[in-house]
Amino acid sequence: MPLQEDAALAPESEVAARYAYRASLIGGAHQFELSDGGLAWRIAGRRGLWRYGDIAAIRLSFRPVSMQARRFRADLRHINGGRIAILSTSWQTAALMAPQDAGYRDFIVTLHARMAEAGSRAALIGGLGATVYSAGFVFLALVGLAMAGLLVRSLAVGEFAGALFITGFAALFAWQVGGFIRRNRPRVYRFDNLPEALLP
Repeated sequence: MPLQEDAALAPESEVAARYAYRASLIGGAHQFELSDGGLAWRIAGRRGLWRYGDIAAIRLSFRPVSMQARRFRADLRHINGGRIAILSTSWQTAALMAPQDAGYRDFIVTLHARMAEAGSRAALIGGLGATVYSAGFVFLALVGLAMAGLLVRSLAVGEFAGALFITGFAALFAWQVGGFIRRNRPRVYRFDNLPEALLP
């Protein structure tokens, strides 16, 4: 969806915090600034300013990808329908996606503090949507049952090497996917109590 462009960026003297990341190797960095006037952004040649009171919702989530197992995401929605995504990682080269944990965390915490000071009534949501989360949980349970069945069959026919492999694979799967499901449990949070599982 298109971003809502409200105003120009704030003067340098009013900026409280900055954050930038590269969403891809092609194109410039996505740049964000927190000023007295609101959240200023520069994305794909466009720029604007969202007043803190005009931010309708923030969703924090844990979104690992193949290139970066620890990636966090904040999705912001404007009252007029515009959307902005802020990621905790940045593309450096074709083979490297670098984490920016400290900068991302500081920026997100400061954004929440600024919105609270402005009297924001934004919806603060953590994790995945309830439908997607439920589907993921059911999928995890079905895979777990299938693994258990394969393990029992391997032991019954004396394939101990296969049973060991299945046990190791199941442990790795539970650690990776189970951690994703646990972190992204649907929740509602408050400005003074951000979910630690959804921050670096």
